[in-house]
Amino acid sequence: MTQAQGDEHWMQAAIAEARLAGAEGEVPVGAVIVHEGQIIGRGRNKRESSQDPTAHAEMIALREAAERLRSWRVTDSSLYVTLEPCCHRNKKTPPCTDALLAAGVSRVVVAMQEVPYVDSAALEGLVSATETTSGPGSSPSSTPWSGV
Repeated sequence: MTQAQGDEHWMQAAIAEARLAGAEGEVPVGAVIVHEGQIIGRGRNKRESSQDPTAHAEMIALREAAERLRSWRVTDSSLYVTLEPCCHRNKKTPPCTDALLAAGVSRVVVAMQEVPYVDSAALEGLVSATETTSGPGSSPSSTPWSGV
């Protein structure tokens, strides 16, 4: 399996999580974290059902991955998420990008971005600290947020 095929496979798992979130009345965002060819964390938005402002898909997946690895360091892993990790201006949303950086996630693959709400400086920090790809057929060296 090529990297692009693997990326599509894992992104389908993230999309399945997003569909579940939508069916549950949440904003349809899903995420999975893959380590050594296995999903070690799954998440979907649960802010409404849990009334938890930090219950973003990538945060839930990261918590599950850390628990499974028995370590807060989730290195040598890839996050597949249907919407770019939040890093909005003024820190008014959960610090998803900060958590991913702190955990050492080495690669982030996003299906789409929400341009009007993106803090480009925070995204550049994520891009420079991880190998980031976006969309089908993207190469690992691509920068999905250039020009944002």
